[in-house]
Amino acid sequence: MPGSEAAASELLTEDETRLLRRALLEWGGPARCSDQLAVGIGFTDAQDLVDRTDLLRDALGDDTPLSPADWARVLLATEIVFVSDLAGTGVEWPTTTGLADEPTIRLLRSVQRKLGRTVRPYYGKTPSA
Repeated sequence: MPGSEAAASELLTEDETRLLRRALLEWGGPARCSDQLAVGIGFTDAQDLVDRTDLLRDALGDDTPLSPADWARVLLATEIVFVSDLAGTGVEWPTTTGLADEPTIRLLRSVQRKLGRTVRPYYGKTPSA
């Protein structure tokens, strides 16, 4: 979808962007992703997930426009790292991020609603460029 890129400031509040950036940071720390899960999220393997979530995190911080596939990767990576205790941060989320579960889920639900139109082509599919 060339030309349909959008920057975080066009879609989300600062708090919502901050949440996504913090969630992506978890993949380089306490989260444990298998190669298979990384592929399902839209990355080549677990190392690619770690490397590219760093780049996506920087892009969000710099307000660089992302493709719909990248927005889908960011959203799915955030959802998994927040909720999954097997692959993500899970029950340790408040400890590792300093963010309580309740405000996190409220922000995440808001992000999901706001990104719905952008990520719609990837519902039920692996995000790919």
